Amino acid sequence: MTVKIDKKIVGYRVTKADAANTVEAPVVPEAPKPIEMNENIERPDFLLGTTYKIKPPVAEHAMYITINDILLNEDTHHEKRQPYEIFINSKSMEHFQWVIALTRVISAVFRKGGDVTFLVEELRSVYDPNGGYFKKGGVFMPSLVAEIGAVIEKHMKAIGLIESDEMSEVTKRILAEKRAEFDSRSADNDNGEYPANATLCSKCNTKAVIVMDGCATCLSCGDSKCG
Repeated sequence: MTVKIDKKIVGYRVTKADAANTVEAPVVPEAPKPIEMNENIERPDFLLGTTYKIKPPVAEHAMYITINDILLNEDTHHEKRQPYEIFINSKSMEHFQWVIALTRVISAVFRKGGDVTFLVEELRSVYDPNGGYFKKGGVFMPSLVAEIGAVIEKHMKAIGLIESDEMSEVTKRILAEKRAEFDSRSADNDNGEYPANATLCSKCNTKAVIVMDGCATCLSCGDSKCG
């Protein structure tokens, strides 16, 4: 109800509302914020580890790359795995110093937190001045460091940090049909690898590009260019 005041106001006081008519709003506790990776998180006693084996032709012995992950926000909707540390072991001692230095720097970046996926692009863009090499299956690696980057990329895809770009079943079937057709025309290709006269794909760095019906098609990733 509106009340009109005709006299001059010379003072005022505040009255409390009737407690019986006052309804307090329920206090809703704030949900705890999910823990993000940061350098203040202490190393737990248990980490999830995955080991990858590589055998680069530039090294005398195989190398074993182990990436340990920490589990954050366990048993909640925010549960996720984050890389925490990396180790590289080998019988070969020729790359010992720089490999140890590299693993320590990468581990430090992992523990720093934030978006660590940039490491993949940085490592894979390292080129050996003596030339790169082809892995088994025809995949070109510009350097040993680049292959280490490829392993980290594979691991990050496995734990969901990097979106996987796997081909659909339809694309796989079409490529299989193209390869079978190409192999039928080339009787000398019976080793199960990509055709010997295949060229290097600029998209996936695999020596698997063939030309059929006027189109250059990569039998590894499916990239195709017609002209």
